[in-house]
Amino acid sequence: MTRNGLRGLALCLTLILPLVVSAETLYRATDDQGRVRYSDDPASGGEPVELAPISVVPALPGASTVDRAAPTRRGVGPGQSDAAPPAYTTFAIAAPADESTLPTGAAGNVQVRLAIRPALRAGHRWRLRLDGELVGSATREPAIPLTNLARGRHRLQAELLDQGAQVLRRTPAVTLHVRRASVNRPAAASRD
Repeated sequence: MTRNGLRGLALCLTLILPLVVSAETLYRATDDQGRVRYSDDPASGGEPVELAPISVVPALPGASTVDRAAPTRRGVGPGQSDAAPPAYTTFAIAAPADESTLPTGAAGNVQVRLAIRPALRAGHRWRLRLDGELVGSATREPAIPLTNLARGRHRLQAELLDQGAQVLRRTPAVTLHVRRASVNRPAAASRD
């Protein structure tokens, strides 16, 4: 058998073996002292255990991958390029969606999530504007919580900042409609 053939066989076995091992049955047995033991050996006198499927939660679309451990560029070492890092290909508000409505039950609370690719570079941060006013301080976190928003229409916009706090880029404005329960209720019509 050729060298490539052996590599292919090894790769196939590496991929198939975990499937075979994970397909084995698990047995549960209780000893004389009442201790529960689990085993893959049916000879231990145990009964087969049905395992529930593993819960899998998919990632949210457009979720940000902020690199908190991004290295800083202090100098160019041997074998490193002095070329500028690639430009951000994505910089947008991922949530809430434009023209979305925050329901009454949310009490005016929402997480503003940023979609940015590639990940934020060292020294870069972003900040949020709500109706043109700055909200909090610049951050590297992928989301900024907004709490107790007033009823009505609001405009959200994110700004990308460099190390010197200069605005490099702005997202398109996102409109958010907030519904809140009214304290004032119209007087009930008299029923004479």
